[in-house]
Amino acid sequence: MLKKMSEYLAQAERFSVLVREGYDVVQESGQKIEFGEIRKLTISRPDHLRIEVESSNGEKRLVVFDGKDITVYLSNENIYATTSRPGTLDEAIKYVVGDLKVRVPLAMMLLSTLPSELDDRVASTDYVEKTTITDVPCDHLAVRTTGGVDFQVWIAQGDKPLPRRIVITYKDEAGQPQFRADFSDWNLAPDLSNALFTFTPPNGAERIQFLAEVRDLATKANSKNKKVGQK
Repeated sequence: MLKKMSEYLAQAERFSVLVREGYDVVQESGQKIEFGEIRKLTISRPDHLRIEVESSNGEKRLVVFDGKDITVYLSNENIYATTSRPGTLDEAIKYVVGDLKVRVPLAMMLLSTLPSELDDRVASTDYVEKTTITDVPCDHLAVRTTGGVDFQVWIAQGDKPLPRRIVITYKDEAGQPQFRADFSDWNLAPDLSNALFTFTPPNGAERIQFLAEVRDLATKANSKNKKVGQK
């Protein structure tokens, strides 16, 4: 069931989905405080992505990839950062998460390599029960991985095995915080235009650099300033 879901998602040429997320932040006292986000994902393979986010505190963010450039826009501050990164959607997502250190929950689910990613990580899977999520009959699975993460997933039954809910437990972290996501409004044939994946800076928006780029420039500058023989 898990493999069927991963293959179905990986082979989808385009889709959009609404994700309601909640995640624990463990305080110094040990108390867990939950924060949330609403995230609209729009994918058009091989090289287009749009992520619209509204956090529980009202902050709004936008991530756009048009096959050439990656842009992150913070609307509350009216600032944005853009970097050139021609390539596929998979390459862009890995660069955003791995190099730019931008938080993209469930980023693995957006990869065309999702089936092999799960093959490498899943240690065991148990069937829990048949249940219903927002009027959709689902199979509830409990999954253990080779790392410090367990997750549960509720997969729609039938010929469209899409995830309807995911709960992730970070069992090696203090307090074992959880991340929860409910999926709705799946559309496997959205009407998309290039304009949806094109970022036009709003009036007065300030362009800044990604923090990872700033650190890289600082490292290069320090290296150039070193005298011969210095370490």
